[in-house]
Amino acid sequence: MGRYVIRRLLQMIPVFFGTTLLIFLMVNVMGDPIAGLCGDRQCDPATAAQLRAEFGLDKPVWQQYLTYMGNVFTGDFGTAFNGQKVTELMATAFPITIRLTVVAIAFEIVIGISLGVVTGLRRGRPVDTTVLILTLVVIAVPTFVTGLLLQLLLGVKWGIIKPSVSPDPTIDELLVPGLVLASVSLAYVTRLTRTSIAENARADYVRTAVAKGLPRRRVVVRHLLRNSLIPVVTFIGTDVGALMGGAIVTERIFNIHGVGYQLYQGILRQNSQTVVGFVTILVLVFLAANLIVDLLYAVLDPRIRYA
Repeated sequence: MGRYVIRRLLQMIPVFFGTTLLIFLMVNVMGDPIAGLCGDRQCDPATAAQLRAEFGLDKPVWQQYLTYMGNVFTGDFGTAFNGQKVTELMATAFPITIRLTVVAIAFEIVIGISLGVVTGLRRGRPVDTTVLILTLVVIAVPTFVTGLLLQLLLGVKWGIIKPSVSPDPTIDELLVPGLVLASVSLAYVTRLTRTSIAENARADYVRTAVAKGLPRRRVVVRHLLRNSLIPVVTFIGTDVGALMGGAIVTERIFNIHGVGYQLYQGILRQNSQTVVGFVTILVLVFLAANLIVDLLYAVLDPRIRYA
């Protein structure tokens, strides 16, 4: 196991540098960030040259990238164009988005897996058909429509929740935004769990466990569910980074000043330091989540061993 972890960590190094380089290049072709600092009027050449020199934008792109990565390893993610440190923006944004992501993942695990088990064990019955139709509707409806509809009904019309959350929201305030963020992924988890349960229910080891007279609950939880969760864990693990980076729509609807909000502001203002800094952390989160998922395979299925 130790050798496998070390090998995976070494494999992450070129992936990390390649991904950050790609993001850095993409951000630098968005447009001229200096033009956005001067508002509607064009910057005079002297001011533009001074700003480019101040932010290091007068150097070649490859040199900017090497300088940026060198600063990253010292904990310096640069300075936004408004003069605020990117690390300060991260310190306020990431805790909020992490709480929102935890709520979303909890919905996926509790509701998604539970519905998947129920429908997988009752394949072809009315409850299975109903859940399949509902999940298909959730997948088909865009997230911004779901979010605005829940905000209108629960927040404005019925007054059950606040239409927008506080600057430092608690878990209670993030329940509805978390449900909106997790809605599409929750539907996929339900359908994926259902398919996996239905396929493994016909496996030889399940028939053997039933023939031995084991209680149905133990057969389902200990044998069937455990082996059926491998594709589900894979999806949820990769979904962690996607939820954190893809929360732009949800955070805009409920006025949550998290990672999605900061990325939106950075892209809107062409603030390359902010965008690259946040995406760099998201890349690390995604790589760490994938490593944890691979290690969980051996926990779920004893037949899997890493050399």
